[in-house]
Amino acid sequence: MSNPSSISSSKSPNEARHHSQWALHRAITPKLVGILLLVFIALAWSAKNTELDRAAIETGQAIVALTGATDSKVLDSAGRFLDDAFPFTFESSIEVSRIDNFDRDSLPLFSRIESRETREYDAFTETYLTETKEYLVNPIGYLLKVLAKMWESIEMGFWGTVLSVAISIPLGVLGAKNYTPNKLVYTGARTILGFHRAMPELIIALFFVLMYGFGPIAGIFALAMHTSGVLGKFFSDEIENAPEGPQAALKASGAGSLKVLRFAVFPQVFPAYVAYVQYIFERNIRTATILGMVGAGGIGMELKGRWDLFDYSHVSTILLVIFITVMTLEVVSQRIRGRSL
Repeated sequence: MSNPSSISSSKSPNEARHHSQWALHRAITPKLVGILLLVFIALAWSAKNTELDRAAIETGQAIVALTGATDSKVLDSAGRFLDDAFPFTFESSIEVSRIDNFDRDSLPLFSRIESRETREYDAFTETYLTETKEYLVNPIGYLLKVLAKMWESIEMGFWGTVLSVAISIPLGVLGAKNYTPNKLVYTGARTILGFHRAMPELIIALFFVLMYGFGPIAGIFALAMHTSGVLGKFFSDEIENAPEGPQAALKASGAGSLKVLRFAVFPQVFPAYVAYVQYIFERNIRTATILGMVGAGGIGMELKGRWDLFDYSHVSTILLVIFITVMTLEVVSQRIRGRSL
C-alpha cells in the first residue's frame, strides 16, 4: 500500500492549498510598467534628438496643405524641384565661338546649329544688352555623357568587386576557426575584416581621394576595402559551417588541410560564394553612383555638380539613368540566379 504522506507530498503546491490561496500569473506588474516607462522615455528622447518630432509636424502640415488650407515649405520645396526637373534634359549645347577649329561642314552626328538671343546685364550702362549667338546643339549629347559616366560607375563596381574577392578569400580562410594556423592569425584576420567592414565607403573614398586625387581610382579602392570586410566574414562563416562528413573522410585518408579545403570545403560553399559575390557586385554598382559626390569618379560627380548648380532637369536625367541601370541589373541578376540554381 502506498504511504498517504507520500501521496500528499507529491501534490503540487496549488493542489495542496485552497483555491482562494492560489497565486495567479500577473501579466502586468510594476516592474513591467517601469521598464516600459523607461523605454518610452528613451524613445521620446531619441526622437527629439533626431528631430523626428519636427518631421512629424511638417509632414502633417504638408498633408493638410494638399487640401489648400495652409502653406507648407515641404510641398513648396518639392514643387520647385518637380517644376524644374521635367522635362528631362537629353540635349547638350555649346557656344560655337568656344569650339576650337569648328567646321560647319562637318557637324557631329544628329547635331545642328541654332541661333539664340541672350541677355546680359552691362554694369557700366546699367542696361540689358541683347546679343544673338550660335550654339552647336546635340539632341542626345547630354544623355550620351550621362551614359558614359554611368558606364564608368559600372566599371568601378566591377573592379571594386574583383579586388574585394582577391582580398577576402585568403582572409576568409585565415578567419575560419577550423583552418586558421593559430589563434593569433585568426584574431588578426578577423580584426582586419572587421575594420574594413566598419569603415563607410564615403569616408574611405575621401581618404583615397586625398592620396590619389579625384577620379575612379579612389572609388574602386574604397569599394574594394569596405566590401572585402563583408565578403571575408561571409566566406569565413561558410567555411566554418561546411558539412563535416566529406572533410572527415578526406582527413582519414591522409589528405592535408589544403587538399581538404580544395576538394571537400570549396565545392560545398561555392554556390553560396557565387551568390555573395553577385550581391556585392550589385551593391558596389549602386554605391559607385554615390561615391562621385566626394570626387571618387563615376556618375556621382556629375550629379553633385548639377545639383549644386540647381540644374534639376539634368539631375532628373541622371536619376532616370541610374534607375534604369539598377532595374536592368536586377533583371539580369535574377536570370543568372535562375540558371545557376
